[in-house]
Amino acid sequence: MPYRSSLDCLNFLLADLRGGLGPYVNIFLLTEAGWGQATIGALLTVSGLVGIAFHAPIGAMIDATSAKRGLIVGGAVVLAAMGVAIATYPTLAVVFVADISMALLGAVFAPTVAAITLGLFGSRGVAAQLGRNAAFDRFGNLFIAAMAAVVGTQFGQRSVFYILPLFAGLSIIAVLSIPAVAIDHQRARGLDESQPGAVQPYPWRRLFAEGPFTVLAIGTALFHFANAPMLALASQKLALEVRGFESAVTSAAIIVAQLATIPMAFLVMRANLIGGKPLLILAFAALPLRGLLFAMFDDSYWMIAFQILDGVGAGLFDVLLPLVLYGAVPGSGRYNMARGIIGTIQGIGGASSFVFAGSLVVWGGYSVAFSVLAGVGLGALLLMLAAMPETLPRGRLATPLGGT
Repeated sequence: MPYRSSLDCLNFLLADLRGGLGPYVNIFLLTEAGWGQATIGALLTVSGLVGIAFHAPIGAMIDATSAKRGLIVGGAVVLAAMGVAIATYPTLAVVFVADISMALLGAVFAPTVAAITLGLFGSRGVAAQLGRNAAFDRFGNLFIAAMAAVVGTQFGQRSVFYILPLFAGLSIIAVLSIPAVAIDHQRARGLDESQPGAVQPYPWRRLFAEGPFTVLAIGTALFHFANAPMLALASQKLALEVRGFESAVTSAAIIVAQLATIPMAFLVMRANLIGGKPLLILAFAALPLRGLLFAMFDDSYWMIAFQILDGVGAGLFDVLLPLVLYGAVPGSGRYNMARGIIGTIQGIGGASSFVFAGSLVVWGGYSVAFSVLAGVGLGALLLMLAAMPETLPRGRLATPLGGT
């Protein structure tokens, strides 16, 4: 299929670009810049809440714009600049601006790539390609995690941030290798391509009348409230126990999760055969189990091994969400805005939990924090079991998923 290799490269390189920040910011601020856990948690919450307020408008912009490649180009430049700024001037103001920028770009990169994918392949090919996108994204995460472990250990944690401009430049080359005229922007916003003539998007408020969309939104909020702080807390706990190897243990935890996510991406490529709901249940069940195991075990090797459940839980959910959401709002013409709304809800759930989880650590220790988060994850699982219908649009994705 034309431009498949360009999408593969883009997903790999954007993962390298995003992965150069992520949890490394938390560990760098804690162990190198001398920030306290409470300060880090408060900053992440405030900047996250400011940033996620724009997820839905950004989704609407992705629906409306024909400059989707330009969004990737601009975002890559900004993210690279913010990474260098954090490493060079880790002041409160700089980190605050950088965190807001990262939160905004979190609403740009993945949805824009998914929209480009839909615009190139259409509904019949999107399941296979979304799974393929996720696989290359995970390979990119593995690559940058391994590179960060080596570079951070040999040259210091700051050096990890200085490799971001390289990946930004390569990402720009990859996205520009896809001609603008190859992207069907009507298909990219989820309009029903099977209907002849012009089809108009329906009002965005109607999204909330879709039962599957509403259940998915609530489940997403609970899932990310429980999941968002887990890697940060586990990384902090590991870093405090193995000083001098902070980048290495953080990278090890990420690598284990990403390795587990790769087979999950291949499962999504077969989602029209397995069904969307069974895969959702698998993802939601892994979360509370991971929290309980983190609460029960302190050994660093076991904690890293338990990150397999992060790949099965959050990893599978992230890969599956664009496909399940496409089935939840079929023919709406508001696909990217719907994803932006889910992103806002997801962000509120995740960002608001950092202060909550940090307070639990101060009050009762890491085991108490992990246990409470596991309880929230269990509530999300029960909701999906009881109320979430099967949304995967099987008829619209009838082409064999391994095909082109």
